[in-house]
Amino acid sequence: MIQGSMVALVTPMDASGAVDDKALLGLIEWHIEQGTDAIVAMGTTGESATLDEEEHCAVIRRVVEQVAGRIPVIAGTGANATSEAIRLTECAYKAGADACLLVTPYYNKPTQKGLYLHHKAVAEAINIDQILYNVPGRTAVDMLPETIARLSGIKNIVGVKEATGELDRVALIRQLTSPDFALYGGDDETACKLMLMGGNGVISVTSNIAPAQMAAMCKAAIAGEQSRAYELDKPLSALHQSLFIESSPIPVKWALCKMGHIQKGIRLPLTWLEQESESAVQAAMNQASV
Repeated sequence: MIQGSMVALVTPMDASGAVDDKALLGLIEWHIEQGTDAIVAMGTTGESATLDEEEHCAVIRRVVEQVAGRIPVIAGTGANATSEAIRLTECAYKAGADACLLVTPYYNKPTQKGLYLHHKAVAEAINIDQILYNVPGRTAVDMLPETIARLSGIKNIVGVKEATGELDRVALIRQLTSPDFALYGGDDETACKLMLMGGNGVISVTSNIAPAQMAAMCKAAIAGEQSRAYELDKPLSALHQSLFIESSPIPVKWALCKMGHIQKGIRLPLTWLEQESESAVQAAMNQASV
């Protein structure tokens, strides 16, 4: 089971919006040095919605090649068309990714039956470990705990990224699934508590900015060291919030640019961070000592 601090990696771009391979490889090396436990490439924080399939697959391949087995690589392969999700998942499998992360189909608002059949079809088509991703605030569809439990019975559906931030729901999912079904947080603000409740890690935006701090906090929380985990999480609290002051990954890309890791590049319809938001992000970075 993949555990700990898993960075929802941004996709570095130049001013024209082209993928910046040099910065991407630099980010990977930095995360490995800082103790990040796994890299999620081409998740929604990686702007997967604005990269075409060829670009999407190319980024996954580059990440897998650069990581070279040092830590796990999870490839974001979700789509709102089942056929596209299958193609992307096949691409990740061929590239050598360790697992795939599949966001619920967005905009078309499938029923719970549709969600079940969608993920079942992808799992049966491609023999790679698959992690469900529920983020109704971004997709307009909510995968209910009962549907997650039903899907957990499929052999290669191995976990869920639950990004609602509702800890009661997390507890219910844990009750409805087996102990070997991984439960990952997708909301940085509640991730520490989720892991102390028995969760297995977090797929994190904050880890882009504070990888060492997040890795240490996750290690303590998973070990059940409550006081230590809260102590490590406290300086990150403002960062957990400010990185969503505008639509993610707008703030996190601005922060990484300020830190010198990436260029000022993002794709429309996303735009660069507004000047009036900069002070809040900077203050949170200062509080986290990054």
